[in-house]
Amino acid sequence: MLGVPAFMAHEDSGGEGHGDAATRASVEGALHAAADLDADEIIVSTSGAYVILEGFVHQRGDVERAIEIAESIVGRGYVRSRLLRR
Repeated sequence: MLGVPAFMAHEDSGGEGHGDAATRASVEGALHAAADLDADEIIVSTSGAYVILEGFVHQRGDVERAIEIAESIVGRGYVRSRLLRR
């Protein structure tokens, strides 16, 4: 996967810090750049090796699409979703 090497560098960073900020920024940027997803109410955070998506989406399929986008950055299996559909 394209984003895995960058995420591996994040894991090697030793916890919270620049790696986490860069990971959050990359995922947020990708979510907001997606023309088929309204990411205005999605909050991205990290916990250990995982990216956590929280907040709300409005369309059917948006939860899955947000996860797919985040996984394209950090790798499959490293995204946890707490997204709810309004």
